[in-house]
Amino acid sequence: MAEKSKYEASAQFAKSQRAHDAKKATSEYESAAVAIRAKTERLKALRLARDAAAPPIQPAAPKRKAKKKGAGDSLSNFLDGQAKEGRNG
Repeated sequence: MAEKSKYEASAQFAKSQRAHDAKKATSEYESAAVAIRAKTERLKALRLARDAAAPPIQPAAPKRKAKKKGAGDSLSNFLDGQAKEGRNG
């Protein structure tokens, strides 16, 4: 009977220890989450202030498109030109 009461006492102590550890872990998690939210809000405010102070970015000038070659510039015309220049294709 004495062994059973030791076992029960040990189990009760382990249970209360786990409950204490769980409360401690939960409070650490919640405090870390609060700190992250505060940091995020601060950084967002800084970013918005920086963006408001900076002039808007002008878009880059559009690139010029290459001129299309005429409809007469087909592969057969190219190969004929190569043959006239003495290149064998």
